[in-house]
Amino acid sequence: MAAWPDFHPCTCIAVDAQAYGSKNDRRQSEIQHDLPRLLDRAAKGAGLDRTQWHIQRKGDEQLAVRPVDGTEPRLVDDYVRHLVAELGEYNAQRVPEARMRLRAVIHQGLVQLADNGFAGTAVVATARLLNARPLYDALAAHPGAELVLLLSDDVFRSIVAGGHTTLSIEDFNRVTVQVKEYEATAWLRVPGYGTPAAASREPGAAHWGEHAAPVPGEPAADRSEPAAAGMTGGGTGFSNEYRGDNINVTNMAGPVDARGAVFGFGSAGG
Repeated sequence: MAAWPDFHPCTCIAVDAQAYGSKNDRRQSEIQHDLPRLLDRAAKGAGLDRTQWHIQRKGDEQLAVRPVDGTEPRLVDDYVRHLVAELGEYNAQRVPEARMRLRAVIHQGLVQLADNGFAGTAVVATARLLNARPLYDALAAHPGAELVLLLSDDVFRSIVAGGHTTLSIEDFNRVTVQVKEYEATAWLRVPGYGTPAAASREPGAAHWGEHAAPVPGEPAADRSEPAAAGMTGGGTGFSNEYRGDNINVTNMAGPVDARGAVFGFGSAGG
């Protein structure tokens, strides 16, 4: 891999497998064998050629650098979606302890392909983002998730907020990343979880359930305000409160022809 004589505008993509160090020798070997193949298949599904990427491998981790070429929206959108699908199929064939779950980061900036790897602050920032606590918190808060994604502020604003993907700003939570000397705003997403459950409120943690704040210069999304707590349907009086003591159960023996039937669920207290 020949060195670039100068710095180029590049996109950096980093992934890391969860809890690799706690795996036994055989499982670590399996992850190192399977991870590149999952990444290759996801790229192929998204119409991207990973053979043209410059890749730095490190056991359960990969850092890929590719020159900016206009396909970045496909990387943020399609590639991540295909990777989640590949992981889901892969994990469905394994016991929970053998699942592969990934932290993923996408950043962009000037990078030089140097004699012993990559040079540039963009590469350093990518490494810091990959070790951000909100990513670990998100995996812990959503044990069913195959992958958690963190976009740098630059990537989020230019690609997602810019309207170049099928994603919207409401699909992300704004977080603050603080790793060593690095501190920055980033945008967190857990694919497959529209409104994730509550997580830690400590500084640097993702605030699940809060929509991303509008990006400066971008119009606020046209959507109605959420109904008041305990109300649905714009204040119709329906309650979402679970009241197990007021549930009536009807047991039926044998098959029931319910074609055309309408079922309602409620409680004695309304």
